[in-house]
Amino acid sequence: MAGKARSGRPNQLFRNLNSKIASIPMILTAVVIFLGGTVWTVIYSFTNSKLLPRATFIGFDQYERLWAAPRWIVSIQNLAIYGILSLIFSLVIGFVLAALMDQKIRFENTFRTIFLYPFALSFIVTGLVWQWLLNPEFGIQSVVRSMGWESFTFDPLYNSQIVIYGILIAALWQGTGLVMCLMLAGLRGIDEDIWKATRVDGIPMWKTYILIIIPMMRPVFITTLVIIASGIVKVYDLVVAQTSGGPGIASEVPAKYVYDYMFQAQNLGQGFAASTMMLLTVAIIVIPWAYLEFGGKKRG
Repeated sequence: MAGKARSGRPNQLFRNLNSKIASIPMILTAVVIFLGGTVWTVIYSFTNSKLLPRATFIGFDQYERLWAAPRWIVSIQNLAIYGILSLIFSLVIGFVLAALMDQKIRFENTFRTIFLYPFALSFIVTGLVWQWLLNPEFGIQSVVRSMGWESFTFDPLYNSQIVIYGILIAALWQGTGLVMCLMLAGLRGIDEDIWKATRVDGIPMWKTYILIIIPMMRPVFITTLVIIASGIVKVYDLVVAQTSGGPGIASEVPAKYVYDYMFQAQNLGQGFAASTMMLLTVAIIVIPWAYLEFGGKKRG
């Protein structure tokens, strides 16, 4: 009987056949375009390709030139400053806004829409808006001076020492609303009984958030960190719209370096090398996240 029962079961390969067939285009796209393109980029980063790809291998020469280029070093420094501050401020501001919204305030839907609206805009639009706002001739500086504070100065996009902070302001304005929504969803998933128990025990609200709520929201924080970090690595549109990498090369970022070398300087080998370094950065972010989310869990 057992043998008959086993023979009557459908083969594992043919279970959910329709969904497997429907997923074939996605699998082919991932394997052929994404994985294939990635491997192709890494291989040709070891060549002397210029305008067109050439399979003349030169070892690590492109990487040596890359790390000897002042423009690349500046772009890495800018990415580090922008990335660290963006992570910190996005999480802090987003969580604080979410905690305030979670207090069942009036007009919550209106405020949530207002905070999330900038995320619906493209980085180009955001960059152009903040380029205008930070312009000393008719932006915030001009408005404040017209109110009587003649010595007020606020022109970060025109100061090579602080230009990356001007870009950071625009990025936070656009992205914080998304972080707020992710955090708010996490807070709404907390059991109401936990809040009641902490109030009965007389635990201050700030301690409740730090010691109880935030640890419970660990998956939300990890996912949010990955989303923010992936956006940081590929930041490009915002820089182009606000400063085009200036003043000089003061606001250069890796993505712009890759684009300029591949499509303007017609040096594919150098662009591929820079792209590979960006890919390595993404891998450093994604692999630990995948381990924490999937590999690090104890299986029952």
